[in-house]
Amino acid sequence: MHAGLNVLKDVSLSTVKAFESAARHRSFRAAASELNLSPSAISHAILKLEQTLGTNLFEREGRVVRLSPDGETLMRHVGLAFDELRGGMELVSNRGPQLLRLHSAPSFATQWLTPRLSSFLSTHPGVEVRLAASTDYTRFLNDEFDADIVYGPTRAEGVVTIPLGLETVTPLCAPQLAEHIKAIEDLSGNLLIQSDLKRVRWSDWFKANGKESLIPHGARFDRSFLAIAVACAGLGIALESTRLAEREIETGRIVAPLAGLAKDVDYIGHYLVFPYAARQRRAVRIFTEWLLNELGLPHQT
Repeated sequence: MHAGLNVLKDVSLSTVKAFESAARHRSFRAAASELNLSPSAISHAILKLEQTLGTNLFEREGRVVRLSPDGETLMRHVGLAFDELRGGMELVSNRGPQLLRLHSAPSFATQWLTPRLSSFLSTHPGVEVRLAASTDYTRFLNDEFDADIVYGPTRAEGVVTIPLGLETVTPLCAPQLAEHIKAIEDLSGNLLIQSDLKRVRWSDWFKANGKESLIPHGARFDRSFLAIAVACAGLGIALESTRLAEREIETGRIVAPLAGLAKDVDYIGHYLVFPYAARQRRAVRIFTEWLLNELGLPHQT
């Protein structure tokens, strides 16, 4: 361990950068051009690094250079280190685009967030968004994401959790199907579409409407965006959030046949989550303010 620390004391960052560039390009000349140095300066820096480490990092054949086995090993570590360094400087820099690495529950990302991203980016041209979507909660242990929009409350520690307001869950279907639904009992003659991961299910909705004796049966999907899509296609009736189905309702592709005739279920479905340390990041603050504005929610203090 002490020997390794002594080696690090004898190696400058500029020397390691010369090696990384030459190894990446497989060329001293290309590295010199990238770093605005002479080829001889690159060669001298790498020779000094080889002497310090006591091994050859490149195999030289005239003007052609190839990484030696030890050079390949070092490059794997150095390349990762420089990637981390570049990423860290990008995250804290106030110059250039502010990177927001965002994760989201799939249906929220598909149905609500992505249709609005162009508006967000045009309003905040200094923010660059990288979006990923899955049902797994982000643990923020490997610094892969800055924030997560999760479905259902999270048990993660050391995070800020912001509820994203009430969502209304109600039966939704294509207009032609809705013409034949005038009461709750009319649902029993139709295919009832259920989202397996939904926290409010048909049994909950029937119970809220005093119809516990009605047993839901029909098609099952594991994502709300799939249930909404097949409901639009006229397959059956989906029990879904009007927030997630907002576009389809606005365009008339699906309607709420029992609006005003049955009791809807309201609940908090989604939450914005990010580590306490991320509160100071400009991109996270900008996105949080925009998100709450879009949802008509008060800003968090």
